[in-house]
Amino acid sequence: MKKIKYFDYNATHPPIPGLLSKILEEYEEDFFNPSGPTRFSLARQGKIEEARKLLGKLTGKDPKGFVFVSSGTEADHSLVYFVKQSIKTRAYLSPFEHAAMYGAFQSLGIPYTILDTDKSGLVSLTQLNSYLKEEPGPVFILHAGNETGVIQPLEKISEICSKYQVSVYSDLIQSFGKIPVPFSILDGFTFSGHKIGGGLGSSVLWLDPSKLKEGGVFLGGNQENGHRAGTENSPSIQALAEAARLQFFEMETKNKRLEHYRNRIESKLKSLGSEIVAENSPRLFSTTFALLPFDDLDFFMMGMEEKGFALSTGSSCKSRSREAAPSLLAMGYTNEEALRAIRISTGLYTSEEEVDSLLNALEETIRSIA
Repeated sequence: MKKIKYFDYNATHPPIPGLLSKILEEYEEDFFNPSGPTRFSLARQGKIEEARKLLGKLTGKDPKGFVFVSSGTEADHSLVYFVKQSIKTRAYLSPFEHAAMYGAFQSLGIPYTILDTDKSGLVSLTQLNSYLKEEPGPVFILHAGNETGVIQPLEKISEICSKYQVSVYSDLIQSFGKIPVPFSILDGFTFSGHKIGGGLGSSVLWLDPSKLKEGGVFLGGNQENGHRAGTENSPSIQALAEAARLQFFEMETKNKRLEHYRNRIESKLKSLGSEIVAENSPRLFSTTFALLPFDDLDFFMMGMEEKGFALSTGSSCKSRSREAAPSLLAMGYTNEEALRAIRISTGLYTSEEEVDSLLNALEETIRSIA
């Protein structure tokens, strides 16, 4: 089998080399249940608390506010569950949220309004101000689009929310460890281990400890300080924390390299007749979302896979369905245009040689179809 040239980091980040094997090797010897009464279990619980403290140090947030869960979906549901008690009227959401966020509001019966956007991929601040003036409520804004890579102006959003004394929450699953995040202005947030190279099985929500009530989405145990029942996946939690530490350390150097790669990739795509979505908006250096100059997307993806490349047609939760990307429809693209979208995402281990190969493969494949 050909060695895969990986350009789908937004779907999942490759595990940091050696991290999982090191942690699992340790776990084979130190396998105790963190909730047990023995000193061996207490030591295992201590490793979870060390991970909590590390995340607190990286973000400047109270470590007691971090709750470890299984996935980004559970993190979003848990955040909304804990915040529900403070929502008096309705909440305001961006049109770019993960389906789990909308699902959480719907399952909990919380009224919400979706903010408008345009082809910039940025939410309407004017509309947000108008809504909050008329009917104040908490605001949930996905920091960076998992498809477009567009970065929402959280600082400006926070200024508007402060004026009306409402809270700001954010799904940071695509931005955490990739770009600087204004943690200090957020009242709550979520992120995931597998998006930063920590492997599957552990995600996080943070909320002011005073707002974390007893119980949670899962009931039946007092783990996670009583906020999430179920034995903690301690090896995955350790891996998440260590991956976060590494990504924060590498962030500045990595982003300079990824910006260079993004510029090369987008220059090539434009020369081949493609349109870069939200090209002039603030975007992740790691993400390119483009509309190809034809609608034979299946042939394109097959051609790229034959050449050994992994990329995607959008969010990994939607990509198999071949439905138009909701983010593009919200931005004003037609269904036909949205079905021509591809996403190329890079990360910590993307090399110049891989980008060189990608550019050649893009040219060959697009020219063979267009």
